[in-house]
Amino acid sequence: MNYLIIEDEAHNAGLLKSLVEKTDSEARLLEILPTVQESVEWLEANPAPDVIFMDIRLADGLSFEIFSQVKVASPVIFTTAYDEYALQAFKVYGAAYLLKPIEKDELQEALEKVKRLQPKIAGDEISAIMEMFRTREKTYKSRFLLHYRETYRVIPVEEIDYVCLEHKNIYFHLLDGSSIAVPYTLEELEEQLDPQFFFRVNRQYILHINSIDSIHKYFNEKLKVILKRDRQAEVMVSRIKIPQFKLWLDK
Repeated sequence: MNYLIIEDEAHNAGLLKSLVEKTDSEARLLEILPTVQESVEWLEANPAPDVIFMDIRLADGLSFEIFSQVKVASPVIFTTAYDEYALQAFKVYGAAYLLKPIEKDELQEALEKVKRLQPKIAGDEISAIMEMFRTREKTYKSRFLLHYRETYRVIPVEEIDYVCLEHKNIYFHLLDGSSIAVPYTLEELEEQLDPQFFFRVNRQYILHINSIDSIHKYFNEKLKVILKRDRQAEVMVSRIKIPQFKLWLDK
């Protein structure tokens, strides 16, 4: 089985690759692609793989946009951290999907489904799924219950200054200068935090709008963000993220 992974999180792509190899020892990974644009270019230039694993949210937009730019001739298994309500879109149209974190038995079941049925989604179905995602009523967390030492601590979202990946762990950095570890990935938090106030600038940081002190041009077409309460932090906005970042700042 030749397969393609469309995923902008290197860690998640690596985990998926490992699970696929454990499920099918003869599986051959063709490529890992992090953006809509790179995926379109690859699909235009290469034969269709036996299956495509496609994350919903990529560095430069929703992966559904791929279908409007190039013919996708392969069965697709969507991978997502969205909640069950959002997954109704996939259930309605019979699309194969895996909810992160992906389990081996669920992966095997999805692979058996696509091998047996060879499902392909029509363009109008993709448009309908996109509409369901865009118009669904979304609620965001107002607080987090976190394990802290020998007890629990409630963290209101208003107290979060920024979120950071440090030494493979995720931390909330709070307005009072303290920090606390959280049992979520950045991708999961990106879905749970209100995008009106929070923006993921790169693979390491999610910033609150009020955490930003100033923004400077940097080499290689990047932007450097100086934080109000942690001026030593090296926070870079990647070139791909800059257009979205500017739109977010200008809301």
